[in-house]
Amino acid sequence: MTQNKWKHYVKATWHFLWHDDSIWSWLANLAVAFVLIRFIVYPILAIIFGTGFPIVAVVSESMEHGLHDNILCGQQFSDFKESYDNYWKTCGAWYEQHSITKEQFQTFTLNQGFRKGDVILIWRANTNNIHLGDILIFRGDRPQPIIHRVIKIWEQDGQKHYQTKGDHNSNSITGNYPETDITIDRIYGKATLRIPYLGWVKILFVQLLAPFGIVIER
Repeated sequence: MTQNKWKHYVKATWHFLWHDDSIWSWLANLAVAFVLIRFIVYPILAIIFGTGFPIVAVVSESMEHGLHDNILCGQQFSDFKESYDNYWKTCGAWYEQHSITKEQFQTFTLNQGFRKGDVILIWRANTNNIHLGDILIFRGDRPQPIIHRVIKIWEQDGQKHYQTKGDHNSNSITGNYPETDITIDRIYGKATLRIPYLGWVKILFVQLLAPFGIVIER
């Protein structure tokens, strides 16, 4: 291929991606963005943040402080005004039974919770930097990791153990990989920053590919 032909193809591709208004150009932009984020940006951030999951799109409502299907912390409502005081009136008894006060909860990381569709930036976690109220991302019994709040820390046989709970949930998850007893080998990192709504890009992209049998786990 001559140099002139190469320049022609580069210019045509550039015009197609950035100036063409067709649906094909839009789809191509999505594909390019996905490739750049998945194979360039994501690995670089993984090195910087020290975790294999540096960015997580929230795909469930388990950390929300409002209603989902008219339910919050296992209680059903026909109407609910979202606020910290109302959240605590509904969910606070569970935390108080686990020796966490309202005032203490207000000092926790992301104490207002977060929503499905948000993006959470994750930092490396170890037994020295995990504290009560931190939000951990860890391995559960599904392909997608779980991201919930630490509500108990204890030491057993020289090893730290953690219990977590979703702010929206009525209790901690039990089962094959319970969050009532999490060890450091299941933990990918801890939450540092919330970016609202950006995760819907991934959620909608995954839903778009699902009918074709294509599954994206991260």
